[in-house]
Amino acid sequence: MTEFPKRLLVAIVLIPIVLGCVWAGGPALVTLLALASGLAAWEFYRLAEVRGARPLSAVGITWSVLIPVVVHARFLGLWVPPVSVVALLVPLLLTVALFARGSDGGPMAAVGITLAGIVYTGGMLSFAYALRYHEFVVDARGGLALVLLPVVVTWLNDTGAYLAGRAFGRAKLMPTVSPGKTWAGAYGAVVASVLTTWVLAAFVLPPMAHLTLRPVGIVVVGVGLSLAAQVGDLAESMFKREAGVKDSSHLIPGHGGVLDRVDSLLFTLPVGFVLLGSFLVYRP
Repeated sequence: MTEFPKRLLVAIVLIPIVLGCVWAGGPALVTLLALASGLAAWEFYRLAEVRGARPLSAVGITWSVLIPVVVHARFLGLWVPPVSVVALLVPLLLTVALFARGSDGGPMAAVGITLAGIVYTGGMLSFAYALRYHEFVVDARGGLALVLLPVVVTWLNDTGAYLAGRAFGRAKLMPTVSPGKTWAGAYGAVVASVLTTWVLAAFVLPPMAHLTLRPVGIVVVGVGLSLAAQVGDLAESMFKREAGVKDSSHLIPGHGGVLDRVDSLLFTLPVGFVLLGSFLVYRP
């Protein structure tokens, strides 16, 4: 089977599952985010290991999986971890590194890479839960709409970059990291993101969530999400180029790895949460 049919078949299977989990929220959404976080963390640590690093992968993957679970528990009021408890993660990692790596096993790099992987994967993906249960959300339709906004903008941002890059691309944006990306593509991505944000704010958010964005909010959210998506994509490309691999893994047929699918979302979900919280307005 060629790559395109594989990609299409996987998309047909996965998209309804993801939409259903976001709509259902609660345990279904937490399970999806925990699974994605754990797999993304595993891929991230594998990329680091290719370059000779020795992260504390088991600890990092476990914490990445637990972050969405803790966020859910906090939402339910079952347990609200104070900052002091969260801060204990660093002493925990140092303790594990002391016994598992010692002074000759690169303990500083192990702790740094492990901590970065936890925040980069589980920490960032958990913002999907925060959007689903945003303070402005009143039901499942509204929660789905808010989660979909950065997801759809990210997808069409990539489309705008591709089309503009093919039509007008000459000057390379960052050839040492991603040789195919151009400045024209970057500008096209921004335009596509702003237009997509406008369409969603005008025709999707009002009926589904009773929310909208004023003109300045549309521009700020659209530009912010576009820049976040592009930096997120470039960041993962940087990791893969350093590791000398094309894909983060081969877990998803035709699509590469989990990180390859969520690299931009790891940036747009938290940025979207912050910007939407600042610019959303109620629309009866």
